[in-house]
Amino acid sequence: LDAYGASLAGGSFDFQKFAKQPYTIVRFLSWIFSIVVFSCITAEGFVNKPHKPEAHCVFNQNDSACHYAVGIGVIAFLACFFFLLLDAYMPLMSNAKERKYAVMADLGFSGVWTFLWFVCFCLLASQWSHTLDVGGIPQDAARATIAFSFFSIATWVRRTVTTAHTPYPPTYAPSAYTPTTYSPYPSSAPDDFQQPPFTPTPSTITSTQPQGDYQPPNY
Repeated sequence: LDAYGASLAGGSFDFQKFAKQPYTIVRFLSWIFSIVVFSCITAEGFVNKPHKPEAHCVFNQNDSACHYAVGIGVIAFLACFFFLLLDAYMPLMSNAKERKYAVMADLGFSGVWTFLWFVCFCLLASQWSHTLDVGGIPQDAARATIAFSFFSIATWVRRTVTTAHTPYPPTYAPSAYTPTTYSPYPSSAPDDFQQPPFTPTPSTITSTQPQGDYQPPNY
């Protein structure tokens, strides 16, 4: 899996190369956007009207909308930090099954949080459009919350699409041993070895010559 360092499985970690990867930049942006969303609401998302001690959400005094946005933002912040560590550790993984589970977890979470950020954006935008009395409300913080909720949709969609188009890593298990087969003997292949022709030696020639005119006696 190239986006997860499948080509470097079992290799060393290169921080500069990791930081320049597009998926790392998108993850970091998602992390920043989540911080903006929940920090704007926790800092300036609850105000109290004059002569009212209780503070209510700036989005049409709907406390559920603010609590929902804070919850989504905090969980996204923690998840981005976790997946950043997982992305950094991914090139060091040599187990194909573990890498597959990591990719599936990333894909599932990214898809779910894309939908939840879309719901958050629609909810905040709808409640802000119904907010009539904006006196004493930090409008910049409210608009920033809505804007970065929308930006979060884009980054999480990008992350989901990138992960969905990432193939699973190959298995790095050693291949099965295949013994070498040999042709049976004798072989039908031509034999390049030829026995040298017989060359008589001098001793052999001497031993085969007749021993003069000697004839064995007859009894």
